[in-house]
Amino acid sequence: MIKVKQIKSKIACKPDQVKTLEALGLRRINQVKEHDDNPVIRGMIYKVRHLVEVTES
Repeated sequence: MIKVKQIKSKIACKPDQVKTLEALGLRRINQVKEHDDNPVIRGMIYKVRHLVEVTES
């Protein structure tokens, strides 16, 4: 499992990045969601890596 935390605002981001954050379940700054560690989630995190912080749990 990995924890994904949104650390920056999605305002002024590209629409596909906003949708990726929503698909990860992140809607506001400092919100944390847990996901399984798989290539699909890793790809989503890579796309918005400048907006999120990832910790392994």
